[in-house]
Amino acid sequence: MSTPKRLPYHTLSPDAYQGLIATKNALENSPLGKALIELVWLRMSQINGCAFCLEMHAKALRAGGMAEAKLDGVAGWRVSERFSARERAALAWTESLTHVDTTHASDDDFEPLRAHFSEVEISDLTFAIALMSAFNRLAIGMRQ
Repeated sequence: MSTPKRLPYHTLSPDAYQGLIATKNALENSPLGKALIELVWLRMSQINGCAFCLEMHAKALRAGGMAEAKLDGVAGWRVSERFSARERAALAWTESLTHVDTTHASDDDFEPLRAHFSEVEISDLTFAIALMSAFNRLAIGMRQ
């Protein structure tokens, strides 16, 4: 059963939308790399239940060469052996910020980032997470 789309936010608020796109474009030059950004975007989209974004990020990860078995394990990354320590730190931070109402972005989730990321990368990662939060809420709220 398909839910009707609500409002075309990207055309109704083009300046605001272009601001989000500018952030997305800036992140394409991040030293984090596209695969890691897409991975955290996929995980956030799983948590938020954004079907549109799930399909888009899974497709991008497949196109980038991520193995199906690893993609299948994203929701269970904490118990999977398929994720590096760097990916685990990024995924933990993603979950912490996605659930910021309960985690309050704890030091337990932030401090491990320092072992795997530069300050610029931590900043970029946090922007990537914030951006996908906005996109998820727009897509879900407007039924895209």
